[in-house]
Amino acid sequence: MTEIMERSALAPEIRTAGPRPLSEAARAALEAGTADNTRRGYSSDWAAFTVWCAATGERPLPATAETLVEYVTYLAATPSARTGRPLAPSSIRRALTSIRAAHRAAGVTPPEVIGARKVLSGHLDKLAKAKDPAARPRKAAPATPRELRAMLADVDRTTLKGKRDAALLLLGFATAARVSELSSLDVSSATETEHGYDVHVYRHKVREWTDAPVMYGTDPATCPVRALRAYLVALAEAGRTEGPLFVRIDRHGRVAPPMMRRGQIIGDPTGRMTGEAIGDLVATLADRCDLKGEWSGHSLRRGFATAAYAAGSDLLSIARAGGWGDGSRTLAGYVQTIDRVKNSPLIGIGL
Repeated sequence: MTEIMERSALAPEIRTAGPRPLSEAARAALEAGTADNTRRGYSSDWAAFTVWCAATGERPLPATAETLVEYVTYLAATPSARTGRPLAPSSIRRALTSIRAAHRAAGVTPPEVIGARKVLSGHLDKLAKAKDPAARPRKAAPATPRELRAMLADVDRTTLKGKRDAALLLLGFATAARVSELSSLDVSSATETEHGYDVHVYRHKVREWTDAPVMYGTDPATCPVRALRAYLVALAEAGRTEGPLFVRIDRHGRVAPPMMRRGQIIGDPTGRMTGEAIGDLVATLADRCDLKGEWSGHSLRRGFATAAYAAGSDLLSIARAGGWGDGSRTLAGYVQTIDRVKNSPLIGIGL
């Protein structure tokens, strides 16, 4: 987002027409209010758009509606360097959002996207008729207790790394934490209580701190309280009693080992695991036990919502516990799989 705003503010045509560019302080404040993943995605999309504009002679800022029609047509037909396939419809939709966000950040009226969206709708229809999997949005598979047991069966919980992996899976599920929220937890975030632990989590989407109650489970193998306690004890024995809760641990049991790339030290010097690393861990454990579907760190959060709703919890309670906004459409989508069977109009009509 910073890159977007800097480019926008420096564009000569913007200085002489329309609202003045945002100040440096205002750009920094706007960036701070944007989620990290969103900011990275917007910056990547904007960079790709400006490269295409440079190659085709189009002007990226301010862009015209016709330019966006051409760009979406290009994205729908051109294989990307990373996958060898054209971007998925959801990725193209995000690119449009990113381009409009860049215009708003520069104080410029965003271009109309009616034509571009018509092109995208036609592309989606074409994929659906061809039964291309890309026509369906990719969703993280829910890690319910059944899947968690399968993942944990392959974890050596006698080691520090195994204790960390178990605690990460079960705490991520029990708090319904996003990977960024799970990554940001510190040792001091967990306070032991009579019911187990209270975990202090900052829910960045709703801008609220919550004390998520983590309670004892009936099965010791999937009890988040026992898993977290075992990990904290082992972490303290390794000399870590403060700082990040979930840290890098190599196969030799070393905490926060240095990471090098091209001779340079990379990674958080405290060893804090990134959200990407947490997602990779969930996907790896799911792959080891041959679980089908798309697996990521978000699987823990979706699994919590799915399991809680199936057990009879109402949507408002689930939303408040997991940091969703009241009436969240995302949360409603998670439980739709259960509702489509439980509340099917076919029930009781006499077939």
